[in-house]
Amino acid sequence: MSASATDLIHHPYLPPSSFEAPQPGIFKASTVFFPNVAAMRARDWKSKGGYTYGLHGTPTTFLLEERLAALEGGSQCLLAPSGLAAISLVALSLLSRGDEVLIPDNAYGPNKALATGELANYGVTHRLYDAMDPADLAAKISERTRLVWIEAPGSVTMEFPDLPALVDACRARGVVSALDNTWGAGLAFNPFDLVGDGKGVDISVHALTKYPSGGGDVLMGSVVTRDEALHLKLKLTHMRLGVGIGANDAEALLRALPSVHLRYSAHDRAARTLATWLGEREEIAQVLHPALPGSPGHAHWQTLCGASDLAAGLFSVVFDGRFAVEAIDRFCDSLKLFKLGYSWGGPISLVVPYDIGLMRDPAVSHWPHKGTLVRFSVGLERVEDLQADLAQALAQL
Repeated sequence: MSASATDLIHHPYLPPSSFEAPQPGIFKASTVFFPNVAAMRARDWKSKGGYTYGLHGTPTTFLLEERLAALEGGSQCLLAPSGLAAISLVALSLLSRGDEVLIPDNAYGPNKALATGELANYGVTHRLYDAMDPADLAAKISERTRLVWIEAPGSVTMEFPDLPALVDACRARGVVSALDNTWGAGLAFNPFDLVGDGKGVDISVHALTKYPSGGGDVLMGSVVTRDEALHLKLKLTHMRLGVGIGANDAEALLRALPSVHLRYSAHDRAARTLATWLGEREEIAQVLHPALPGSPGHAHWQTLCGASDLAAGLFSVVFDGRFAVEAIDRFCDSLKLFKLGYSWGGPISLVVPYDIGLMRDPAVSHWPHKGTLVRFSVGLERVEDLQADLAQALAQL
C-alpha cells in the first residue's frame, strides 16, 4: 500500500546534521517547531539563541546578518526588502511627531521623498543641509533634531564630504547619525571607525541590491549598528512592521558575498580608467569621481579611503555647456554596452542622464555647472570595449 498524506508529512527521517559544503544550507520557514511548551515559552525572538518564527530569523538569515555585520565593522544587523526599506526602517524607528530629521541636499532622492511624504504626514519635519559644509550641519541641528542622515559620496554628483567632521557635529549634540554606506560597501572605509579610535556613525544602512548582490537581480537592504540598545530599538520596529526577506534572496547574497572584494576592486579599476580617459575629452567639462583630483571632496576621500585605495565603480560627467539636452540624450541612446537603467553594482554597465536642477536646492548647495550630467555605473566588461563604446557614442554628438 502506498504511503498516506500523513505518512509523507510526518515521515521520521532527518538528514545528518554534520553535512558541510562550500555553500551553506538554505532554510525556508514561517513555522518553527519547538520540542516542548517550556522551550516555546523560554525562547526570545530578540536574540539569536534560538528560533521562534521565520519572520524573526532562520539559520539562513542569521548567517547573512552576521556576515554583513562583520563586513561593515558592526556587531548587529537587520535585513530589509530593499535599501529604501532599510532607510524607512531607521526613520520610523527613531522619529515621531514633533521630531526633525536633517538630510544632505545631495542625498539619495527617495530618502528626501520619504521625508516630504510619509514622515511629513506623521508630523515629522525635515531640513536639508550642505554636506560639504560641516558648519552648516552644526548650525541646523536643533532641540528637535533626532536623526541626521549622511551620504558618502553624494548621490549622482559624487561629492565626498568630511565624514569625521559631520559625525563630530552630531555627537556634540547627542544626535543619532545614520550613513548611507552603499557606495563604500563596507570595503572602502569602516563607517564605525572613521578616525581610528572607534569614533564613527551610529548606524550604517546598505543597499545590498548593489555590490553585495552583484547580479542586478536581488532587492535587499541592511541596517548595521554597534550599539545594542539602538539595535534593539530598530529591531522592535522591524518586528512591528513585519519586515522580512525571502530565503532565496538571502541565498543569492550568501553566494555572492565571498567575491565582493574582487568584484568591487574590478569595478573600481575600470571606472577610474574610463573616468580618467573621459576627463581628457574636449566634450567633457568635469569628471565627478572621488578618487580623481579636481572632484569635489577628493581630499576627504584620500584621507578616509587612502588605506584601502578603493572608490567603487561609479562616476558622473558634466558635458560641456554647448551640448543641448537632445545631444546628450542621443549620446546615451547611442551606447551599446552601457545600458539605460537605474541602480548599479552589477556585471552590466549602466548609464543615466540627469537634470541636476530638479535634484538640488540652490538655496542649500550651489551646483556650479550648467551642462547636463550623466552618471555611469561600470560593470565587469572588458574596459577596452567600454572605452570604445564611449568613443563611438561621443562621435554622435
